[in-house]
Amino acid sequence: MRAEILSCGTELLLGHITDTNATYLAQSLSPLGIDLFYVSQVGDNQGRIVETLRRAWERSELIIMTGGLGPTEDDLARESISALLGETMQVDPELEKDLRARFAGMGVQMPESNVKQATLIPSSQVIRNPVGTAPGWWVEKDGRILVTMPGVPREMYRMWENEVVPRLMKSFAGSVIFTRILRVTGIGESGVEQALKSLIRSENPTVATYAKDDAIDVRVTAKAATQEEAQVLVEAMEEKIRAILGNAIFGIDKQTLASVIGDKLQQRQQTLGVMESLTGGLLASTITDVAGSSAYFIGGLVSYSTSLKEQLGVPGEILAQHGAVSEVTARAMAHAVRERLGSDYGIGVTGVAGPDEQEGKPVGTVYIAVEGPQGVYSLKGPGRRASRSDNKRHSVLASLALLRLYLEGLVTPE
Repeated sequence: MRAEILSCGTELLLGHITDTNATYLAQSLSPLGIDLFYVSQVGDNQGRIVETLRRAWERSELIIMTGGLGPTEDDLARESISALLGETMQVDPELEKDLRARFAGMGVQMPESNVKQATLIPSSQVIRNPVGTAPGWWVEKDGRILVTMPGVPREMYRMWENEVVPRLMKSFAGSVIFTRILRVTGIGESGVEQALKSLIRSENPTVATYAKDDAIDVRVTAKAATQEEAQVLVEAMEEKIRAILGNAIFGIDKQTLASVIGDKLQQRQQTLGVMESLTGGLLASTITDVAGSSAYFIGGLVSYSTSLKEQLGVPGEILAQHGAVSEVTARAMAHAVRERLGSDYGIGVTGVAGPDEQEGKPVGTVYIAVEGPQGVYSLKGPGRRASRSDNKRHSVLASLALLRLYLEGLVTPE
């Protein structure tokens, strides 16, 4: 099945908003075994929308359209599909009834302009939208499927996952797709691809690598007659990949370094505290992005100045001799936060985020230490002469990666 994504909205072309919907859908199609060939953006102009739709209709079996389903005059998705197919829109009495009831439930009278959100054409079926006023359309005609959904991400995500994907899966007569993503840290994308070179040539299951902000993903996808058969194919390939990449694989599917660490700490009923300098609280924020982090994360201390580090428990003689940016200082920070907060584990991270060097050390320098019951382990992190925000992000990931190695016994503390 060849797919195409069409995003509607003049605000996209003006750069006022980023087309996160297209990114989300592109990432969702691949695990379903659907090939995405084209992604287009078009403004709120019916002539141009119809022109773009016609081109998509000629070359793709599946067209996924987002945006243009609102009640205003410049919301033209329905009108454009109607023009493309030569079918007349009509108000569906049940949809109109539901729509008026929704507004009544909010204690407001429905503007008559919203009535067009209750329209259908003969080839369309409604896609319910329980979290918004704009239902989607599922259109099947001439061997093609056209799905149109709201542009509001929250509404679109739910509609896609709960309504559209189950319908699409029924289109795969006699076959099932199963996908697993292996998440890798400590190796770049080119390194992962080179290591898996022989496996990437596989046709079923397929193996592909993707660079993400927080990891390198290895996607394994198999197609078979049943879910069980597809899963067996994936698991056999996964075993081969794990034999090659080993401990560089830290999780699967939607797991993150922070969530994997959180699971381990909760299982052990242990706690964590952090003291960070160059990351400015980003490490603590990343840890607390995980649901349930309050069960194991006691808190974080942010210290940019040398004097504050000393107030928080870093010995003055260490700061005087080694400065605020050193491996010795990072070790002292990990110890100080562990002592001050009473946590089982402490992380200390210090360095130079930029834009200027500090203490004669170049931008991108980072030192990380983890202290726990077994002792302390520290390293000089993967320094990068990147932007300040990138240096902070890389330092956070390196800190979490080091803690994960410590918790799994893959480094030897002193």
